[in-house]
Parts: sequence; C-alpha cells; structure tokens
Amino acid sequence: MTAPPTHATAAGLARAIRDGEYSPTEVVEATLERIHDRNERTNAFVTVTDDLAREMAADAKRAIEEGEPLGPLHGVPIAIKDLDDVEGVRTTSGSLLFEDRVAESDSPFVARLKEAGAIVVGKTNTPEFGLGTTTDNRVAGPTGTPFDPDRVSGGSSGGAGAALADRLVPLAPGSDAGGSVRIPASFCGVYGLKPTQGVIPNVSRPNAFASHTPFSTNGPLARTVEDAALSLDVMAGSHPRDPFSIPKQGEYRAAADRPIDDLTIAFSPDMGVYPIDPAVREVLEDAVSALESAGATVDRVTPDLGHDNEEILEAYYTMATVRWGSLLENLRDEGFDPRGEDRDRLRPYLVDLIMDAEEPTTREYKRADVVRTHVLDGLADLFAEYDLLVTATVGTTPFPHDEEPEAIDGVEIEPYRGWVLTQPYNLTGQPAASVPAGFVDGLPIGMQIAGERHDDDAVIAASAALER
Repeated sequence: MTAPPTHATAAGLARAIRDGEYSPTEVVEATLERIHDRNERTNAFVTVTDDLAREMAADAKRAIEEGEPLGPLHGVPIAIKDLDDVEGVRTTSGSLLFEDRVAESDSPFVARLKEAGAIVVGKTNTPEFGLGTTTDNRVAGPTGTPFDPDRVSGGSSGGAGAALADRLVPLAPGSDAGGSVRIPASFCGVYGLKPTQGVIPNVSRPNAFASHTPFSTNGPLARTVEDAALSLDVMAGSHPRDPFSIPKQGEYRAAADRPIDDLTIAFSPDMGVYPIDPAVREVLEDAVSALESAGATVDRVTPDLGHDNEEILEAYYTMATVRWGSLLENLRDEGFDPRGEDRDRLRPYLVDLIMDAEEPTTREYKRADVVRTHVLDGLADLFAEYDLLVTATVGTTPFPHDEEPEAIDGVEIEPYRGWVLTQPYNLTGQPAASVPAGFVDGLPIGMQIAGERHDDDAVIAASAALER
C-alpha cells in the first residue's frame, strides 16, 4: 500500500494485513499515535484504550503467524460510541452520573466486530444519553467537525463522525433514533447508514421493546460505502434477546458493486415539507446528476407525507418524550435521584428536554401514531412507484457550537431538530443513508438516500454509485 495505515480504508487495511504488507501491531501503533496527536482538534474520543488495543493487536498478529482463520476485519482499528459497551472499558453515556462506570460485557454488535478481528482503540463522544443533534456533554465537552472544529459535528454520533473524517479510525459505528448516524455523516463529510429496523440487533435493557417508538438502531459509519457495507455484514443478524431483530439477508458488501441502471429514483431535496438552505439545494441538484450518469432514472417529485414538517416533528417529540421519560425511571432503579440531588449533575438541556417537559397524554400519544401512519403511507405510496427517495440529510451546513439555527431560508424553525430531514425514517423503520454530496464554503453537505424496508441493498448500491 502507498498510503500510510491511518489513511487506508478498512477494506484496504484488512487486505494489506492479510497480505503481510502491515502487521496489526504496526497499524494499531500508527492509529494510537494519530489519535493522541490530533484528538484535541475535534475532541472526537472520550476514552482511548491503548492497553486493550495493543493487547488485541498482539493477539491478531499471533493469529496470523500461527495460520489461524482470519475474520473480514482482522487487525482493523475501530472506535465504539460511548453509549455502547466494550467489556472492561468505561461507558459514560456522556453523563457525570456514569463517569466511572465500567462495562461488564460487550454489546452484541461489538462482540461481532471483535469476532471478525476488529481492534477497539477507544470510545467516541456523544451528548448525554445520546439525546441531541449536536455532541456536547459535561464529561468530555463538545466535538467539532474536522472541517472547522469551531462548528458542530452533529449528533448524537458526533464523535464517530469526527474521528472518521479526521482519519483517526477507518470504522466507527453509531446509533440512530432520529438521525444520529446520518446527521454527523453529513456534517463531517463521511458515510452513515441507518439500516432497516432489526438488521443490527439492539439488546436494550431494562426495556427490550424500547427501540420501536421511535425506531432506533445501530448503524455503520465509515469513510467509504464499501467499508460501511463490510462492517454491516459483520454486525447484521438476528439475536434471541432483541424481539425486533431479523435474520441477515444476503451480503451487503456485494451491493456496493451493483449497477444502478435498473433503479428508479425520486428526487425531492426538501421532501416536500422541510426548509432547505438554497446553497444546500444547489449542491444536491448538482450531485443527483451523478446518479443519472450512473444509469438510474431520476424524477423530480413532491412526496405527500400527509403533514407539514412541524406536525411531523411534534409527533416525533410526543413519542420520544415518553421514551426519554422512561430514562428517569431507569436512573432511579440504578440508585440515582434525577429530580433531587442528582438534578444538577445533568446537563441543563437534558433537564429541559425531559424533566421540565410536559408529559404527553395517552390521547396525544395515540394521535402521534396516526401522524406516523400517514408518513408511513405517504412513503409507501412513493416506494410503490420508485425504488429510492433522495433528499437533503439536513437543511443547513455545520453551524458554530451553541448557535443552533432558528430560521432557514427565511422560515422559522425549531432550533434543535427543525433543520433535519432524518426523523421520518425513524417513524417508519426504513433504511436511509447520508452520503457526501459536495461542499458549501468548505463545509460538507450530505445527500440522504432512502429505500423501502428490507431494501438496504438498493440504498447501498446508489450510495456507492454516487461515491464513485
């Protein structure tokens, strides 16, 4: 390989390690050196697991020397979001309440990545309990996009996006309950896929059924579509303790090489209801021509979701507020007093979002389900005619820390989530990805590509075609 190991893709590294061009120990040492040299720029990492990574690298090198079977990610460094568990490593969830908590076991998808030979080099930053479209907390502070560290990296997988974009690691999976994989992918100029609900198992406790309202799932983040698909192949598959998990369907890596001349694509930058910065729209109008050049049929459309963006966001908040409220009960069960002596240890944003929010009534909750159904039906109608829907991922470019937008193109918006176009797919469970589409004033723009449930292959294929 001509590139240094820190600049190689995950797939390229895996091949080079198998071919003897690099040893796992060389790769890990170069990775750790780069993390320690550059992490201060963006604050992507909360914890760097030097000792664990070196131990795993030594084991990986020994396996090669002894001729053992090698997994598809053998020797490849990865980072894990600080919401998910790595045995023996702290999981702070971005909260002072858990600043010293150490995980007793691996999250299921982490165990699968390890079994495939991946080497954990650390944990990436996230807002407290993952509740936020930007990444900031009282444990580690804010994370910025490498394109301008004074601007947000997105959330809640903002540390993962920044780590990838600054070439600190080649793989850094995240999680997505409202855009938390796709927003950082857009703001950091990398690729992020929220797969169909159930593709990657989510063994949440104490409530195994929490991930359905709104739908939330782990998903791959990477610098290339091939790498994301390769890691998805490893993480996918049913799990007996996730009631929504589904059996693995085919090989996702193969989809990245699939031609798209048989695909029909509906193009609607604003999804018919969201405000979009004119400069973002211009980038997308230019980028979508690449899909046409690759052979796909692209039509300009206006989806009918049955509601405007404010009504969709209100329905999302109604569902999410109930789910977030259960977090308080979980904290109490663990011995904390979030409404009492531990209240001041929580980030004020979290207090406003959960504890000081008015709890929805049962009637409001069910009415939100009706809105959700209308969105599902509107997308189902569209996907009855088209294979994919292409839109903006977010309506704006990365903005300065603590300066959430209050208007886009003259339209007033809710500042924390009114600028994202990701939530409809967390209401429906359909696959959606953000793929780099271009730049505005040196800041990255993401294109969101979504498909029908279980048609992740088409989303990956179109993403790879645009990337090429």
